[in-house]
Amino acid sequence: MPILDLSIFLVYMLAIVGFGVSFSFRKRSASDFTTGGGRLPSWAIGMSIFATFVSSISFLALPGNAYGGNWNGFVFSLSIPLAAWIAVKFFVPLYRRLQSESAYFYLEQRFGAWARIYASLCYLLTQLARMGAIMYLLALPMNALLGWSIPMIIVITGISVVVYSMFGGIEAVVWTDAVQGIILIGGALACLGVIFLNIPGGPSELIRIAQESDKFSLGSFNLDFTTSTFWMILVYGLFINLQNFGIDQSYVQRYLTARTEQEAKKSTWLGSLLYLPVSFVFFFIGTALFAFYQAQPDLLPEGIAPDKVFPHFIVHQLPVGVTGLLIASIFAAGMSTVSTSINSSATVILSDHFKKYIHPNPSEKLSLRVLRLTSLGMGLASILVGLAFNGVTSALDAWWALSSIFSGGILGLFLLGLLSKAQKPQAVLGVILGVLVIAWMSLSSILVKNGMDASLANPLHTNMTIVIGTAVVFLVGFGFGSLVKGK
Repeated sequence: MPILDLSIFLVYMLAIVGFGVSFSFRKRSASDFTTGGGRLPSWAIGMSIFATFVSSISFLALPGNAYGGNWNGFVFSLSIPLAAWIAVKFFVPLYRRLQSESAYFYLEQRFGAWARIYASLCYLLTQLARMGAIMYLLALPMNALLGWSIPMIIVITGISVVVYSMFGGIEAVVWTDAVQGIILIGGALACLGVIFLNIPGGPSELIRIAQESDKFSLGSFNLDFTTSTFWMILVYGLFINLQNFGIDQSYVQRYLTARTEQEAKKSTWLGSLLYLPVSFVFFFIGTALFAFYQAQPDLLPEGIAPDKVFPHFIVHQLPVGVTGLLIASIFAAGMSTVSTSINSSATVILSDHFKKYIHPNPSEKLSLRVLRLTSLGMGLASILVGLAFNGVTSALDAWWALSSIFSGGILGLFLLGLLSKAQKPQAVLGVILGVLVIAWMSLSSILVKNGMDASLANPLHTNMTIVIGTAVVFLVGFGFGSLVKGK
């Protein structure tokens, strides 16, 4: 690795960890650690929301998705504005009014302690899967660049993020996210510029090759939910993004760090709408890489996986200095999301479990100790999950499938609480049936391979798991609630 590239990368790593750890000197209470005392500016919170949304899943898997297929995955981004509007209209005022650092406090108020436990555990499982996928994708370019083993890279980068997440709290997460968000946008634009300058025939040739190969297609417009059509991804995206902006602790916690409700709404709009053009850039990079290597096929190793094409380009085609910037950008994308997940997971463990069932009135000192120890524990667990991701065919598909499974109909339970008068018995029944449906949809393909009748297999696309699970929880709870009310 050229000295300049290595220097840029190492300076970035040391600077971001040192910057994050510096916030530890301001932590005098658990509230400082979890909400920053409610004093952070809206633009920094918005950049943090954006950086959390991007992650290395976007930075590497989206170009890989576009390279190997088309722009079908971009439809996911088109659902974001509607989801953000619903969040700003209903969810932000709700959480600001409740004044609890936990997103799942509302469920306990509405349906009882069981709902809070169920939702918080599902959230923790989702975050482990998310962090594992991100750290695996972080390891790919460094593996291609230096030849280091992927497991070793996962361990080193995971520990780096854990250090400043443990000590700096939410303020460290938000401010480092803001810096990392700027770096990753600059890195993506720099990469696109290099492709434009170096492809034979220029941008017009790029467009021609992409159009001939139907690379700009958003997918089939048939009303079919068994394959990855436009409508399937749009519906899936709406449900996932409603879950992100409406009930995900990572986002809810940021609403509480703002000074006022109005600033919390501004930060939500900034973070969500900024993702739309940036995800466009990521998909365009994947398409541009396809055209680049179609025009010069001898530059690409035979049989390389789509997820590894972008790292290969970064290593072999970018000028010295720009390579270091891109590697730093990828780490910026991944570290911002992992640090957010670590901090929010620690907050959930303290608020939803430790304070509820172990020590109802802990001192500030004990609370801070619990937050730091649980940050360490979640960080180490996520490193193990990242090691388990090593060797998957498509990290993006794997993450989408796992997020659908672990979400477990939590969105349906929230919607049931907000939009109906259903009580605990109806909610319990809805969740039980929803979880059974989710289990069937998730595991039927495996069961068919082991002898189950193929006619009993899930006919829908895997990504529809969260959609059907949410609908079952809501409709069953609402339906039985209406029957009880009628009687």
